[in-house]
Amino acid sequence: MGSARVVGITGPQLIGRTEGLESALRSGGDELEPAAVERAREVVDKVRERTGLTGNHTVVALAGATGSGKSSLFNALVGSSVATIGARRPTTSTPTAAVWGGEDATGLLDWLGVGTRHVVPAGSAQPAIGSLDGLVLLDLPDFDSRETSNREEAERVLDLVDVFVWVTDPQKYADARMHDDYVAALATHEAVTLVVLNQADRLTPAQAEQCADDLRRLLAMDGLRDARVVVTSAATGKGVDDLRGRLANAVAGRNAARTRLAADVTSATNALAGGVADREPGVTLQTRAALVEALARAAGIPTVVTAVDRDYRHQAVARTGWPFTRWVRALRPRPLRRLRLDQAAPEFAAADVRAVVGRSSLPPPSPAARAAVDLASRQLGDDAAAGLPVRWADAVHDAASPDGRDLADALDQGIVGTSLKVPAPAWWGVMGTLQLLLALTALVGLLWLAVLSVLGWFHLPEPSTPSWGPLPVPFVLLVGGLLVGVLLALLSRFLAGVGARRRAALIDRRLREAVATVAQDRVLGPVGEVLGRHEATRQALGRARG
Repeated sequence: MGSARVVGITGPQLIGRTEGLESALRSGGDELEPAAVERAREVVDKVRERTGLTGNHTVVALAGATGSGKSSLFNALVGSSVATIGARRPTTSTPTAAVWGGEDATGLLDWLGVGTRHVVPAGSAQPAIGSLDGLVLLDLPDFDSRETSNREEAERVLDLVDVFVWVTDPQKYADARMHDDYVAALATHEAVTLVVLNQADRLTPAQAEQCADDLRRLLAMDGLRDARVVVTSAATGKGVDDLRGRLANAVAGRNAARTRLAADVTSATNALAGGVADREPGVTLQTRAALVEALARAAGIPTVVTAVDRDYRHQAVARTGWPFTRWVRALRPRPLRRLRLDQAAPEFAAADVRAVVGRSSLPPPSPAARAAVDLASRQLGDDAAAGLPVRWADAVHDAASPDGRDLADALDQGIVGTSLKVPAPAWWGVMGTLQLLLALTALVGLLWLAVLSVLGWFHLPEPSTPSWGPLPVPFVLLVGGLLVGVLLALLSRFLAGVGARRRAALIDRRLREAVATVAQDRVLGPVGEVLGRHEATRQALGRARG
């Protein structure tokens, strides 16, 4: 039957390729062309149904246009008048089957939907090179019939048979309908395709050969580069034995059904492959970083970081400042408490804070921040969709653009759920203790001087007052305690500024990690899921191609 593109496929190979096609349909989803998906599902179902049928029959269909002599050729192959031949107009409206061999083909013919059946008796004409046992030969309605039902019936059965025999004649061998709608459309099925130029008795041998050469040229244009053309005449019997011999070869191989089904899988795979790119684009680190940065601004991280800086300074001054002015700090609210992000109380965990406040009091993102998020999301979608077919690209862009409210809530919960707790630095305790000691020192000096003043006021005997150089000790205690306390307070403010910047940088990293997690869950993850499905679909189509 000419060289084949799909030959020698085994049952497990066919099943494996079919499973690959089915896997591509599952992973491809709505991102594949609907018409191609529908056809591929039909092919998967057909493979299961056809391979589930028992027996080793090979189904061959004689298909052709009106007046090509299919029924006459059918009868010639059978050896008796089984198919009705019309004198002026074709009379074939339903398929007729001829079955060779003793194996029961009832289940197969029921699946084919062929009611008219003829069992060729044993001992009828057989080709010298082999037996036709196992052949199921079908005479189909004309595919160019004026009756729509006839055309639809021919196309229905053609979709199920194992081998195509296109029957034409010298007048219609160049018919566009046969070539464009059938032969070219089934070019991937060349391994199970045979072309017959019938009614050769109307031509001289030279004319018949010239027509056959021109037919081969047209078939090559259809995609059947190695097509073999058999020249026959049902009236004279010319070429009928040659045709029988080719059918015997098809039957003897017992792989025509698998070859046809494999060609169907190839055709369906090729149709789906147009909706899949050769590779998956990637998202650059720069694009990821731009998205996280935009989300961080929209989430109010700069506001939180500034509050952390101020809160650290607030606490540092309250713990290490001059004891005589610390009470003023208690009157000022802590910056983090204003944002409902205060997690300083050790008895409350972060989850408890979320349960109580639900949300932070961060201001909503500004229009500029929202626009930056939209721009970063679109840029990420463009990068991830570069080179993908339209349906996949649209799915990527949809995944990269989550609902604004959900994203805002997720960002806020990410901020609230991020621990802002950091152990108090050791120098706070040291400075605070020193300040208390200095305050006590100044207080002792003050009380000492006060006692001396009272004694002098009442002209009472004054005890001797020790001196430190020219200065009395009470004065040194008072002035020294106050002066050193002020100096330590100034040093604490300097250290608080350094620590605040470090604390702000630490919290900034934590919050950005939380935002990066939200970006992964709400944007990058969904985009990666689409690209993962694309990769799975592409690989599955590769398995389906075999």
